[in-house]
Amino acid sequence: MENKYIPLYRKYRPQTFHDLIGQENIVHALSNAIKLNRISHAYLLCGPRGTGKTSSARILAKSLNCKEGPTLTPCGKCPACLDIMNSIPVDVIEIDAASNRSVEDTQAILEKIQYVPVNGRYKIYVIDEVHMLSNHAFNALLKTLEEPPENVIFILATTEPHKVLDTIISRCQRFDFRRITTDDIVKRLQYISEQENINISKDALFAIAKNSQGGMRDALALLDQISVLGVNKQIDVEDINEILGKISYETLYEITQYIINSDCSNSVLLIDKIYSKGNEPVQIVTNLIQYFRDLMITKNCTDKELIYSLTRINEVNYEKTKTQADSFSVSEIIQIIDRLSYYAVQIKDTTNKYLWLELCIMDLTNYKNLPSAENLLKRIEELEEKLAKGDFTSSVKQIQPVQNEVKAVKSVPPVKQEVKLPKEEVKQEEKEETQTPSKPLQGANSDLHNLWVSILQSIESPPNRAFYSNLARPVEISPERVVIAFTKEMFVKQAGEGSKKQAIYDAVSKYLNVSNPNIELITADNIDLSKKVTVPAPNPIKKAEEEQNNIKQDEEDYHSFVEAKKEEEAKPPVSLSTSSQAGMVKELFDGKIID
Repeated sequence: MENKYIPLYRKYRPQTFHDLIGQENIVHALSNAIKLNRISHAYLLCGPRGTGKTSSARILAKSLNCKEGPTLTPCGKCPACLDIMNSIPVDVIEIDAASNRSVEDTQAILEKIQYVPVNGRYKIYVIDEVHMLSNHAFNALLKTLEEPPENVIFILATTEPHKVLDTIISRCQRFDFRRITTDDIVKRLQYISEQENINISKDALFAIAKNSQGGMRDALALLDQISVLGVNKQIDVEDINEILGKISYETLYEITQYIINSDCSNSVLLIDKIYSKGNEPVQIVTNLIQYFRDLMITKNCTDKELIYSLTRINEVNYEKTKTQADSFSVSEIIQIIDRLSYYAVQIKDTTNKYLWLELCIMDLTNYKNLPSAENLLKRIEELEEKLAKGDFTSSVKQIQPVQNEVKAVKSVPPVKQEVKLPKEEVKQEEKEETQTPSKPLQGANSDLHNLWVSILQSIESPPNRAFYSNLARPVEISPERVVIAFTKEMFVKQAGEGSKKQAIYDAVSKYLNVSNPNIELITADNIDLSKKVTVPAPNPIKKAEEEQNNIKQDEEDYHSFVEAKKEEEAKPPVSLSTSSQAGMVKELFDGKIID
């Protein structure tokens, strides 16, 4: 009868400290502890999955319980070593805390601790994923973990040490396992491939190592899975990508080239071809994010060896990738990754995933039309400098009347604002209206320009004043109607909302002396903004004189009030016939009668 097949990650599990890969500092510390016979009663092994925590626990247990030990090289033949290798729970008991997490399970362990070991020197408890224990189970274990029997050792292993109670951590010697480097994984895979006669290329081994995320167990499991393809041919990177569902480098390079050339039609066809092969939309977008991340590293790093170790790029495709990375700026790559991340979220949350995938690739092929982050930052810096200097002017040209070129007219309802005028001024205004009909104040361009500057000067807010002086031009200015033109509909919308709307209404009302001005905001073509509109800043001397006059008027009003009060108090008291009770109240309150 043929022997049962053993998976590679079990067959090549480290049996001695020498076999541990990538954990030299931990191997050195535990080896010295065994040599010096300074064995702790409790150990805590932390680190990512597949980095050797459980294997280290078993090796330590064999080194301590081996017939020839304590030793750094257990024999592997004595009953104690064989029990550990075959996972027979005699003296070394392995417990999965994920399924034995209650306080009753912990109490069952504590009841058996008192029994002496059978084949070895120590009774060793290996508790895997110890962070899954409940708080009550931790507390039940606490006292025994601090002072266990002389021949009992606890080895706790976890991938999430932050979930373990601090009181437990403080009673253990903690060792942190790091992720195994790509080079170390490749060397180990190459050795195993030679032992198992697996026909695989070195690039394929690098692909396996990079996709294992620093875990040797994941790398061996993938090598075991892919090994069946190497019977009649050599296993290459394409085979790895098909097993993992990853898109090949050549396909990602082609998509990116279409993005650079803004070739939307070919990019959509290529995406459809990839989708037809069985790749999911989220998977396609994720691969693109990874590829542009590799472009970012290639663009910013000069060390080729570092690039090879951090990315999927190798010596063959380095030059192509470098040329492609130089086609983008850093901000453009970041912007594309941001858009891809956005579409990845949308694809996960929608039912029509392929539609969002098509929208994603169409959006990316038009990335050059998107506002650049660098340009936006530059414009913000320029605006901040202008605000700091108080300069809100810009080079603009005088607009000509554009009655024929008007595309769209947007009438803004007037803001109701009551203006209280003295009666004499109201009569005078009514008299002027009856005598002479009002006529538009547009006339010559220079007159229209001067009226516009005066209105702008009436706007108190500097940002709103700069908005109208830079982006707007008058078409008509009269008491009956004010027409203001903009180059784009978005500016018309901004002018018709919020503070900008209120600012122009207040300015027109103040300058033309009308309570409900009729203001029309329109969009027009061929508006010349090159002629500079200079809006003089408010005269500080005049403003100071107005404030002084206001203070003087307040003082005069106050003196008038004081004089009137004195005259009122000087008048003789009015004799009133009141009842005795009213007289008493009057006497109590200094002559004041309270009704």
